[in-house]
Amino acid sequence: MAPFKEPQNQLVPTTEDGEDDYMSMAIVESTVSTAQIETSAQRHARKKREAEARAHQPSKAELARQAELIRDEALNTSLPTTSKGFQMMAKLGFKAGSALGKEGNEHARKEPLGVVVKEGRAGVGMEGERKRKFREEAGDANGSEGAKKRETEGEFRERQGKEREEKRAEGLCWGAMRVLEGFEGDGSHDGSDQRNDEGEAVKVVEKRMKQIPVLWRGLIRDRLDKERERRMRYDLHQSLSRHAAYDDPEEEKQERQALGTWEEENEEEDAELDAFNALDPSERLRRMVEHLRERWRYCFWCKFQYPDETMEGCPGLTEDEHG
Repeated sequence: MAPFKEPQNQLVPTTEDGEDDYMSMAIVESTVSTAQIETSAQRHARKKREAEARAHQPSKAELARQAELIRDEALNTSLPTTSKGFQMMAKLGFKAGSALGKEGNEHARKEPLGVVVKEGRAGVGMEGERKRKFREEAGDANGSEGAKKRETEGEFRERQGKEREEKRAEGLCWGAMRVLEGFEGDGSHDGSDQRNDEGEAVKVVEKRMKQIPVLWRGLIRDRLDKERERRMRYDLHQSLSRHAAYDDPEEEKQERQALGTWEEENEEEDAELDAFNALDPSERLRRMVEHLRERWRYCFWCKFQYPDETMEGCPGLTEDEHG
């Protein structure tokens, strides 16, 4: 049997007689830290993490990120004095922090040209073209803003007032056209379709469009356009599923239009109406007001039809004269 050894961390004092004094014994703490001791579970988890780290394959994004970090670190690092290139430049008089070339040149470059990494698959000049367009758009925006800033307060108010007057005059023109329709219309200008015994649709309004006075012809044209748009939406919802290339010669015109196989003929151009609509709204309104007074003895501003041509009691021709 091996001899018994006293623990190293226990100091047992002795008495004068040489006997051990266990009552005064001091226990010294161990110098080995329990935190440094790794259990089997901890060792197993550590080995598992290390194995996963070794088996992990970085993705393309991670590799690109790592390459970018390495490149940025290399570009931000100055040329070391121990390199062969720096030593050759130093022999020619170059000093760290100074510029190349002739001394005293204020515009000399002290740092090398920066590296710009091209991203994407576009051409080399594509990015420059985008920047040019962006600068042009920014310049146009700045120019328009500058023009607005240069505009005085009086000019701004004058322009706003003119736009409001034009918009108001345009609305009054539509009101005057409706009044003229009430006097000169015969009820057949509503844009509806009339059908004969054979069932063919005949648009009476389009045939008689040239006979309508140009002063209020635009009202009927606008009404016909809205009716045509409404019918097109209705025909679209009522159309059947069929092949677009199929053509039935015995099919009626209205059926082909409903099925989407008939193209509507372009409406005839009206140069007289276009020329009238090109006039200023105030000028169109003036002509319609004068026509109502001369033909029907009706004052658009008084909203009253006078019994005779003298129109006694009417303040005048313009709106200002009516207060």
